[in-house]
Amino acid sequence: MNIVEVGPRDGLQNEKRSLDAATRVRYIEMIVDTGVDRIEAVSFARPDRVPQMAHAEEVMAGVPHRAGLRYSGLVMNPKGVERAIACGVDEANIVIVATDEFSRRNQGATVRESLDRLPAMIDALGAAGIPSTVTIGASFGCPFEGEVPVDRVGEIAAAVASLPIAELALADTIGVAVPRDVHERVARVREVTDLPLRLHLHNTRNTGYANAVAGVEAGVQTLDASTGGIGGCPFAPAATGNIATEDLLYLAERSGWAPTVDREQVIAATAFITGELSVQPDALLGRAGGFP
Repeated sequence: MNIVEVGPRDGLQNEKRSLDAATRVRYIEMIVDTGVDRIEAVSFARPDRVPQMAHAEEVMAGVPHRAGLRYSGLVMNPKGVERAIACGVDEANIVIVATDEFSRRNQGATVRESLDRLPAMIDALGAAGIPSTVTIGASFGCPFEGEVPVDRVGEIAAAVASLPIAELALADTIGVAVPRDVHERVARVREVTDLPLRLHLHNTRNTGYANAVAGVEAGVQTLDASTGGIGGCPFAPAATGNIATEDLLYLAERSGWAPTVDREQVIAATAFITGELSVQPDALLGRAGGFP
């Protein structure tokens, strides 16, 4: 099992306080010290819509680089592709939301419109030597349209998997999934593609860690998590944080499928970033400690 640390992007984008680029770079430096080798560092969303993600170019210019370390940038439209290429991200994560209403609010386009412009975006990134991953947002439920049928997720996955992408992710953007949903959707996606799969889970209803276990049992190779469990979507009502990296690591270690990541360094990164944000982390490991 591998972890993508999404704290610098998803973790910060829904917080009331916007941090300057230098503070965000310091946060990423601390994450690098944990041993995580994939970090979603920035979003190329419009700064007027997501001010917490402004200054992506400055952040990318300041982050440390080492062999095997990959930085991802979130991309939602052709303008975002241009910015990602100019910044030299190591990979681009493109979002296709599963429902029209959420898609309009999140990126100003319907699902069909987003899918229609996807091939040109992937081609442009590929020409620049940047691999693309695609995340199907609201794969498990939508705050505006309610239940998302499994077959809709399968249809979008099939359309996306026909393109030259490196990985496909399913996102529980508003934290409504339970393990049965994870097994059903992973099985449906596996009917149309053998691409590497990743899960992006939120713990809004306290099912995120159960869903992580279900995902690994279903064959998912990679899980997103954020230090301290910070995060959320500014366009989804009542959205709360991701599963916490340190709590996921404890679960993984005790289950025998842990990646090589330093839990204590993760807890230190959590203390730093939650202090800068003046928030309390949702993660529990920093309070309870490890065992034995």
